[in-house]
Amino acid sequence: MSKTIVLTGAGGVICSTLASALAKQGHKVAVLDLRKDAADKVAESIKKEGGKAIGVAANVLEKESLIQAKKEVNDAFGKCDILVNGAGGNHPLGTTSNPYLVAEDLMNKDEGFKTFFDLDANGIQFVFNLNFIGTLLPTQVFAMDMVGREGCSVLNISSMNAFTPLTKIPAYSGAKAAVSNFTQWLAVHFSKVGIRVNALAPGFFLTDQNRTLLTKEDGSLTPRGNQIIDQTPMGRFGEPEDLVGTTLWLCGEGASFVTGVVIPIDGGFAAYSGV
Repeated sequence: MSKTIVLTGAGGVICSTLASALAKQGHKVAVLDLRKDAADKVAESIKKEGGKAIGVAANVLEKESLIQAKKEVNDAFGKCDILVNGAGGNHPLGTTSNPYLVAEDLMNKDEGFKTFFDLDANGIQFVFNLNFIGTLLPTQVFAMDMVGREGCSVLNISSMNAFTPLTKIPAYSGAKAAVSNFTQWLAVHFSKVGIRVNALAPGFFLTDQNRTLLTKEDGSLTPRGNQIIDQTPMGRFGEPEDLVGTTLWLCGEGASFVTGVVIPIDGGFAAYSGV
């Protein structure tokens, strides 16, 4: 049965792939993104392949913007059945320059060099807001359509950082841990009104945001990129398509008794002890 599925952050690499995959299953897809042109581009691509989609501008940190987006979705496709909270990201001001603190770092005056003591509270707050509040607010707005209806669910995007934090990115790791915790809390809270809530926890996927951190201009890996691949038993980065199977399952009737789970899709990264 065709459902109305809303995806935030869907102008990006990962959620645009999920939007396309869901449309190919016959669902009506609302592609939400802060950048209207990016949302429209994804929607047009879906329609060219025979799917049903609209591009909608939405700021996941502004409730009024989300309410307006919901009106556009409802007018075009009816009530929202499934919400995929895909908006998120990191910020340089919430990132340390080195994985470990050594005493000499405190004397480093290079421009842009940051230790834990230099982390910017505004940068950290931005990361927490984008990932956590940017999940909470869309759920408040769109899940209102789901209460008391069958087959409705919310799918959040967490991260492997939520299980074990990575070096250098405390804000992003903490924010994704909040998303995982919220997923479990909301699954219990919504359990009596028929709304399932789950999350994906992707491992390392090359995106527009991290590509320069993990690969060089010639396509070879940076030292951090090599470290990640060495710690991933399957020996590669994930592809957006690797998330499709789990997404279709969690959004489908085959997962009707599944709620409150955070599923790693990481090529074995979490299972590997390093030896």
